[in-house]
Formats: sequence, structure tokens, C-alpha cells
Amino acid sequence: MASLGVDSEQEPLLGDRTPGSREWDIIETEEHYKSRWRSIRILYLTMFLSSVGFSIVIMSIWPYLQKIDQTADASFLGWVIASYSLGQMVASPLFGLWSNYRPRKEPLIVSIFISVAANCLYAYVHVPASHNKYYMLAARGLVGFGAGNVAVIRSYIAGATSLQERTSSMANTSACQALGFILGPASTDEVQVPQGNIDEVAVVATNVLFFVILFIFALFETIVTPLTMDMYAWTREQAVLYDGIILAALGVEAVIIFMGIKLLSKKIGERALLLGGLIIIWVGFFVLLPWGNQFPKIQWEDLHNNSIPNTTFGEIIITLWKSPREDHSEEPTGCPVEQAWCLYTPMIHLAQFLISAVLIGIGYPSCNVMSYTLYSKILGPNPQGVYMGWLTASGSAARILGPVFISQVYTAWGPRWAFSLVCGMVVLTITLLGVVYRRLIAFSVRHGRIQE
Repeated sequence: MASLGVDSEQEPLLGDRTPGSREWDIIETEEHYKSRWRSIRILYLTMFLSSVGFSIVIMSIWPYLQKIDQTADASFLGWVIASYSLGQMVASPLFGLWSNYRPRKEPLIVSIFISVAANCLYAYVHVPASHNKYYMLAARGLVGFGAGNVAVIRSYIAGATSLQERTSSMANTSACQALGFILGPASTDEVQVPQGNIDEVAVVATNVLFFVILFIFALFETIVTPLTMDMYAWTREQAVLYDGIILAALGVEAVIIFMGIKLLSKKIGERALLLGGLIIIWVGFFVLLPWGNQFPKIQWEDLHNNSIPNTTFGEIIITLWKSPREDHSEEPTGCPVEQAWCLYTPMIHLAQFLISAVLIGIGYPSCNVMSYTLYSKILGPNPQGVYMGWLTASGSAARILGPVFISQVYTAWGPRWAFSLVCGMVVLTITLLGVVYRRLIAFSVRHGRIQE
């Protein structure tokens, strides 16, 4: 086997595809080259628009859910957010398999209609007289099913780019929910290249790594709104506004990461960037652990429910006496007293939260892009529709379990336990990466097609 240096990770998948070379003349004409990149740029635009739509919805789900159905709690919020990923997990392998045997236009068009219908349902979940939260649950699940076309998009981008182009082409990995374009001629003409054996251990390991990366970010974006409302006594409107601004800033940060990651990967390699991103994520969640002796404000209005947790009467009186009183004519704010940890867990200071968000905003996009890049290089010239479908499914499973995990643990035990468990999970992931580090190499390197 060839040595595993950084330079080998830049080897083009289909060989030296430069003008005038033999493979250029056989595989791709200038017209197909322009058509290929026109299609890729269209996909970039639609994925960007989808990301904007997803970000808008994810920030408003919790206030919207509370408004349409008063029986919904933070635990049900986790299921609503997870339903999106459940639908995507089911659809991704199906769409990926479909695209391997039929033109990619077909699954893309079908998924468009599903997404449009599901978003219309989501817009009107407030209309029924009862069970509104279940209508929202179904609507988000169908939206996720339509977003399963991301497997088709990623397999196209992976198959239509060389290894040198792969890192930058995988920068935007958001689901394509509003794809309104039909791919050009290059989208239905498969490039015929020799196939070979794939390192299944590397494939499975990359799926596991990707699962954890998506799991961590899914739980972070799920808990942002409830956390800030509990810790800083923000109203629903304030939480949507301020958290939206924070996530928008993280989006700008991610764009900067995406722009610089290609150059950085050429110097130190994808695996090193993946490892560095995981370390940064661990630091981000460690910073988010509660410290000090200042406690969050308690929600007064919930006291009439007779749902005081198991604490002594004296502790409750002292805690409530120290909590500032609020105008009961306004929306109740603060940490609900039903959450027993509110009485004894220190608050997370705003500076802590912002520093943590910045660190996670650096680590997550780095890990996301590098895991996709490594995965497509490991697969090499083999058809990638089904494999990308399984990778997307593993990410969707993470987005199912992440919100459910964080909503249950956070509600029952508070942020200290929740974020401590996340830190432990990241440590185990770093350990796994260290074990399989030498196997995460390009297909062409493993099969000795290049020498260093």
C-alpha cells in the first residue's frame, strides 16, 4: 500500500483530467464540463435557500408549538424536531437507490412535490380545533421525507467532481427542500469507470463519525431556544429574535470556515481537520457546563399547578424569595419550577453561551465537510447513490435521537448532566477516530493507483 501522506488525498478521482489528456478526451468534452458545473452551481443555490428555510423554521418551532397547543412540553418538542430527520432517514436510501437505476430528475421532482405539500400543511397546523401538536409532528415528518433527496444531490456532486474539487464541493451539506431546477445533460449521463473493493471498515467508521457529528449539532440547535428562555428569562419573541441573530452569526462564521477549509486541507489533510474539529467541539461543550453560585430566575406562574419538585419547604421559600417578582399580566418567563434542577443548578452565563456557540460554530462545519469529503474519497469511482443514502440516513438517525436525547435529559436533569454526557460522547468519538485514522484514505491510494 502506498504511504498515507497528505498529498495523496488530493489525487483526482478520474485521473489527470486536464485539457489535452487522453482521459479528458474520452470521459468529458468541454460542453459537458460546462454543463456539469452549471448543474453543481444550481445545486449550491438551492441548498443555500433550503438552509435559510430550515434555519427560520427551527428557531420558531418551540414558540409556534406552544402557541398552537398548550399541552405540548419540551419533551414533545424533541419529537417534533426528530420527526423531520425520521422522514429523511427513511427517504434517503430509497431516493439514493432510485437515482442509481433511473434518471436523477425523477426522485428530485417527486421530492419537490412532497416538500411543497408538507410545508403547506405545516403552515396551517393551527387551524384544527384539537390535536394540533400531532399535525405539526406529521407535517415535519413529511418535510423531512421530501428532504431525503439530499442523498441524490450529494451523490451527484461527489460523482461529478474530482478529488481536488471534492473538499470545496462538499462545503454545503444542508438538505435540499425546495429544489426547483432540473439538472442538465450531465446529470443523467453516468461516467463509466472501473469499480473496485471498498474498505467496509472505513465506510462504517465514517458513518459512525458522521452520526455523532450530526447528533451533537442536532441537540445543540434543539436546546438553544429552551435553554436561553430558562437561563435568561427571555420571552418567546425575544428567544426567536436573539437566537436567530446568534445562529445567523454562526452561519456567517460557517461560510468563512467553508472558504478557508479547502486551502487548509491541502496543508494538513482532511483527517487532521476532522480531529481538530472534534476537539474544538469538546471544548465548546465543556465551556457550556454550569459554574458558579448564581441561579436562574424561577417562573412564578407555574406555582399554582402544585407540581413542586421534591425539595424541602424551606429551600423553596428561600429560592422564591430571592427570585425577582414579575408582572403577572405578562408572559411568564424564567426557569419552570417543575424542572427540579432549576432550584440548585447554577445558570449558564451569556458570555459562556456565546463563547460555546462560537467554538461549536467552528468545529461543526469543519467536521461536517471533512466527513463527507473523506467518505466520497473512500468510495472512489464506485456508484455512490446508495452509499450516500446510508450516510444521509445515519445523519438523519442522529437528528432523530439528538433532539429526543437532549429534551429528555435537559428536562429531567438539567444542562450539567446533559452537556457532561455530550463531552463524554465526543471523547469516545475522538478515540474511534484515532483507531481508524490510518484507514480513512482515498480509494486510489488504498489500491495503489498513485505513488508518492
